[in-house]
Parts: sequence; structure tokens; C-alpha cells
Amino acid sequence: MAEQLVPFNTPLWWITLAVVTFARGMDFLSTFVATPNLVLEANPIAKRLGWRGGMVVNVGVAVVVAFWTLPAIIVVTTSLLVAARNFQGAWLMRTMGEDAYRAWMARYLSSAPTTLVLGCIVGQSSLVAIIGFLLLAFGESRLMPLGVGMGMITYSLAILVFSCLSLWRMRRH
Repeated sequence: MAEQLVPFNTPLWWITLAVVTFARGMDFLSTFVATPNLVLEANPIAKRLGWRGGMVVNVGVAVVVAFWTLPAIIVVTTSLLVAARNFQGAWLMRTMGEDAYRAWMARYLSSAPTTLVLGCIVGQSSLVAIIGFLLLAFGESRLMPLGVGMGMITYSLAILVFSCLSLWRMRRH
């Protein structure tokens, strides 16, 4: 465990800080491209913090996580996967506008069977989690496969929780 600690102001600490900052920055940028007013933000904590509060928290997370390799790998993996998912639909959200996109999604979600929507959400998160668990199982306890696997599992849980939360909110309205 001690070998995973990164001493402050060493080249490895600065590299780790740069990679974590890049990954968190991509998550931040992809969210901004998709929903500049945070109307479509699924994470209630991020929505409440807003852009300024979110930036402060992200800088703090990056600095702290840069001291410990395993959490840094997990945060980088999760953040880059979230950013990729955000960028996938950001063009449509931005083109339609946040409110129009939310209304469009709500309209189609209300006509889709709940079991179908939930099944697709669970299917997506489960498939990503399986890859994460395989990395854990066959990574021979090496740091990188362990961190990436845990990051993928964290991402799959985030997709599951926040997608279900969004679905519940949209169905409620």
C-alpha cells in the first residue's frame, strides 16, 4: 500500500496530477458542451455545486488523488468514460437546446415500457462492469488492471444510478 503513495512535488506526482486534471477536465468540458446551464446534469451534487463550486471540488480532488496511485487510476478511468458518454450525445443536446432535449426525452421515455428502458440501462452498465470484473480477476493484482477495472465498475454504477435517477425524475414530471 505504501508503494502506491506518491510523494509531493516529485515528477510522478506532477504527472499524476496532470493526468487526473486532464480526465476531470474532460468530464467537466463534456458536461459543459452537453448542458451549459446544467439542466440535463444527472448528478444532483454537481448540479447543486454549479460550475464554480464544481471547479473548486475538482481541483481539490485532483490534488488529493495525485498522492495515491490507485484512486488516481480509478478517477481517470471513470472520468474519461463519463466524458466519452457525454460527448456521444452532446451535439444533439446542444443543437436541440437543453429544455427541448429534456422534453423530447421525456416524451419518448413516457411512451416506452419501463421494463425496456430499465433493461437497457442495466444491460449497458452490466456489460461495462463485466469488463471491469474481468480486469480485476485476471489482472494478477497489478495496479493498472486493478485501477482500470475498478474505474470501469465505478463508471457502470454511476451510469446505473444516475440513469435510473433521471428516468425516475422524467417519469415523475
